[in-house]
Amino acid sequence: MIASRITSAMFKGMLLASALAVAGIAAPGQAQTVKFAHVDPADWTTSKKGAAGKVFKDLVEAESGSKVKVELYPAGQIGGEAELVAQAQAGAIQVVMVSGVFGNYCKEAAVLDTPFLFSSAAVAWKALDGAFGDKLAEHCLKKTGLRTLAYGETGFRNFTNSVREVKSPADMKGLKLRVQQLPLYVEMVKGLGGIPTPVAWPETPGALRTKVVDGQENPVSVILGNKFYEFQTYLTLDQHVYGTDFLLVNDKFYQGLDAEGRALLKRNAVVAANAGRAIQQINSAAGVSELAAKGMKVYKPTAAELKQFRDAAQPPVLAWLKGQVEAGWVEAVQQAVAEAEKAVAN
Repeated sequence: MIASRITSAMFKGMLLASALAVAGIAAPGQAQTVKFAHVDPADWTTSKKGAAGKVFKDLVEAESGSKVKVELYPAGQIGGEAELVAQAQAGAIQVVMVSGVFGNYCKEAAVLDTPFLFSSAAVAWKALDGAFGDKLAEHCLKKTGLRTLAYGETGFRNFTNSVREVKSPADMKGLKLRVQQLPLYVEMVKGLGGIPTPVAWPETPGALRTKVVDGQENPVSVILGNKFYEFQTYLTLDQHVYGTDFLLVNDKFYQGLDAEGRALLKRNAVVAANAGRAIQQINSAAGVSELAAKGMKVYKPTAAELKQFRDAAQPPVLAWLKGQVEAGWVEAVQQAVAEAEKAVAN
């Protein structure tokens, strides 16, 4: 029998490997693994998060010379968005891409979901990719331990339902509508006269199909990509909220990388988020006619009707926000949008 013996050097090596594993950092000579999770479909041609994930993976792996491996977990494989944020904070996942639910962890992020805040995607991009976006990212990093590498796009959200055509807030009275697990959306739907029902994203198709809820609200690309036309008849193109995607990294993991590694993730996250924006825009632009062809009855509110939606939805949301977020954030996003409007117009 040959006795096994652990030398001092071997013991130190084992301790180092263990410490690196806990921190999420690869040991010398090993490929670094980055887990990237989101809840959208994997198909990059129909899914903005799917496109962002694929671009991030392909670029990071190519530029690192296989020193970094990106594992993708799409379609809510390891949980809904709330679970993904929690897992990223715990370090079980390194990178996640989530939308409005991030406001539950950094309340100030919820100001972006103010109804009828952004008049166009171009205005939203200008505000998010500038000083205001940087300020929000730094603030949320301190609150959550998650660094915003880039802002993507869920897109302008619209209401669908299986009961009746909605042309004004009066038509929404009594409709049971699925909303994100975020109080702001509850306040918005209440203001419009509907019955808000928070449902996790992976459970939403089943809730719609079984009539647990009458309808929901999402961008056109999401409605089309998830085949909501199979159990939703009416689409109202009110564009009540511009949905933002947050591409987040666990900051402890990020700071454990060298400067080259941090730069690798940052620059490719920006490219990935913009790729997601592009796919979302393409699919939304073509999606309205596709949804109509598949049997959905599409209605675009008039300017006067949109004013009714805005006047009903915005006041209760702003009142709620001002009672939740730190002083000055509502005014800061409004100022950023005003400046973005001018820049885009010029």
